[in-house]
Amino acid sequence: MDNHRPHTGRRRNEHVRQAILDGALRLLASAQGSPVTVEAIAREAGVGKQTIYRWWPSKGAVLLEALTDRAEEAAPSPDTGSLHSDLRAVIAATFGGAQDPSTAPALHTLVREAARDPHLAELMQAFTGTRRAVLREVLTRGRERGELPAGRDLDLMVDQVYGVFWYRFLLGHAPLTEEIADLLTDSLIAPGCTGEPAPA
Repeated sequence: MDNHRPHTGRRRNEHVRQAILDGALRLLASAQGSPVTVEAIAREAGVGKQTIYRWWPSKGAVLLEALTDRAEEAAPSPDTGSLHSDLRAVIAATFGGAQDPSTAPALHTLVREAARDPHLAELMQAFTGTRRAVLREVLTRGRERGELPAGRDLDLMVDQVYGVFWYRFLLGHAPLTEEIADLLTDSLIAPGCTGEPAPA
């Protein structure tokens, strides 16, 4: 496990920060199950190890920030005024972003490392929590507009989306396609699934 070191609060150079995050993702993508170290990230980014420790408390924090940045770029929080459009956009972007050539192997490697690193597992939980919050915000706005019944369990809806995502992503038994994003969106907000009366 990494030695945790306090953040010094020094201002980070954005160019160097991005080089470190990009380097971490490249290493995760090519690690093939081997642990990624702070030393390896520093070499890949062309910086000193102490630069990383000045700005992040651990290797896991670097990996989390790298994946969070990538996830926010790939799957932002839309607000078009339509629950169907917003929900479909988040699901499709989540499915598509996770299959990016650099993101997919990195995410697989991070999940494997989290299984044997309790600190990284905590950070992974924080990462997934931020993505859940984006989806829940979309659902909350839809409910406030009357597009979902007031009693609908939003957390269960989020679980359904990410349950499909993680099951298919980790086991690889079925694809995460645009068509699946459409079907999942429709099934989540169909009248029969929300507690609304089905059309006569």
